[in-house]
Amino acid sequence: MAEGVARNVDHGIGAPEAGDTVQIGIAVDIPEPWGGTLTRRRLAAGDPNTVPAHVTLLGPTEIPVSALPAVEQHLVRVAAAHLPFTLHLRGTGTFRPVTQVVFVAVAAGISECELLAAAINAAPELRRELRFPYHPHVTVAQDVAPEALDQAYEDLADFSAMFEVEHFTLFSHSGEARFQPRRDFRLGG
Repeated sequence: MAEGVARNVDHGIGAPEAGDTVQIGIAVDIPEPWGGTLTRRRLAAGDPNTVPAHVTLLGPTEIPVSALPAVEQHLVRVAAAHLPFTLHLRGTGTFRPVTQVVFVAVAAGISECELLAAAINAAPELRRELRFPYHPHVTVAQDVAPEALDQAYEDLADFSAMFEVEHFTLFSHSGEARFQPRRDFRLGG
């Protein structure tokens, strides 16, 4: 099915008014039991970011609320043009010393994530300058004490999970709460 699936979630976005904006993000959720394991490990590192484990396709991006319908239609087209794929997470990596991040690495599904991210970013409403080249991963510790980064790196060195990615999710928030799922977009039409 090419159409996205609307979720029944109160995402805090009311009727658009002139100048209203919303922050969105697009990601592949990590399913259970692995998602909960990675989210709990991030919290155990002392990372205050309570976002559930995910692979980011588009990081937090502010857009006008009025642009949401066009963005959603773009995402329907992107999803329809990309097939489901296997994502294999294995082992850990780090972006240190550039940024204080430890992550679980994407071992298979890298090119599929890169292609999805590039296609998503092609929408005029979503184009933005990136600080770093896109690198699919699952963050498990960020901006915490060096010892906590080291521990997360060691604890998950043998981590492995493999699952099918059949959709990606649009998240949004209006500043009142953390990111909430807004809509899933099924891959492959």
